Amino acid sequence: MTDENITPPAPTGKTIYILSDGTGETAATMVRAALVQYNAQEVNIIRCKNLRSEENILKMIDECFEKRGMIAYTFAGLAMRKKIAEVCSEKSIPSTDLLGPLIVSLDDFFGVPSASRVGALRQTDDSYFKRIEAIEYTVRHDDGKTSAELDKADIVLVGISRTSKTPLSIFLSHKGWKVANIPLVIGSPLPEQLFQIDQRKVIGLIIDIHSLQKIRKNRLEKFGQDSGGEYASLSQIMQEIEYAENLFKQNRRWPVFNVTERALEETASEIVRVIASRMGLPSSVLF
Repeated sequence: MTDENITPPAPTGKTIYILSDGTGETAATMVRAALVQYNAQEVNIIRCKNLRSEENILKMIDECFEKRGMIAYTFAGLAMRKKIAEVCSEKSIPSTDLLGPLIVSLDDFFGVPSASRVGALRQTDDSYFKRIEAIEYTVRHDDGKTSAELDKADIVLVGISRTSKTPLSIFLSHKGWKVANIPLVIGSPLPEQLFQIDQRKVIGLIIDIHSLQKIRKNRLEKFGQDSGGEYASLSQIMQEIEYAENLFKQNRRWPVFNVTERALEETASEIVRVIASRMGLPSSVLF
């Protein structure tokens, strides 16, 4: 399957044109999902996005007619949807309105007509793909797996084991934030990139000694391991917390959040507020 934008398709296989007043990504995703049922077919997908004039739409319909293709479309405006259906019918072009029937059903359900906002799906697409990109980045940069592209992070969390680095990172990534988290391990040097990036993005995490011991013991017991080992011992935890506190004192530009018995959402919200304030971001980024 190929996916191009108003480019002549390959000479072999059938062609499906996707027409949209937005990015067309929603329609493309739906078409690809359906095409899974037709693995034996060679299909060329041509995505024609940001179609706002009738002239351009008719041009794409004519091109589809010449290629003997099919049309799938998503348009917010009723008039445009009707025009496409009418022209496709006249030319005997197979076509599917992927958005119209749903809008009609929602009109009936809510008892009010839709706003018919052109390009509204594009806003949804952009938001969706921003979150996907943030999640993918965050997973790649979990627990210090890599320091590559650390400068592209929106937030960098630093803390010892079991200070909610990963849960916070994943939660924030679903809000569209690219988050990297770096573990503090005694005897293991921190990546140089951490001190080369914009220090306004770095956040330190700390936790109460006894709370951390309880968390670590519970984790060891959950996986059937000895909860009386060094990992959960008070002496080891005290050393790690002291190590973290000393590092934070040396890097006073890093705000430090105590995660002891705090809801994940609460900590995440406060981190975003601090980052937004430091980076001069609009209040609309808050949640």
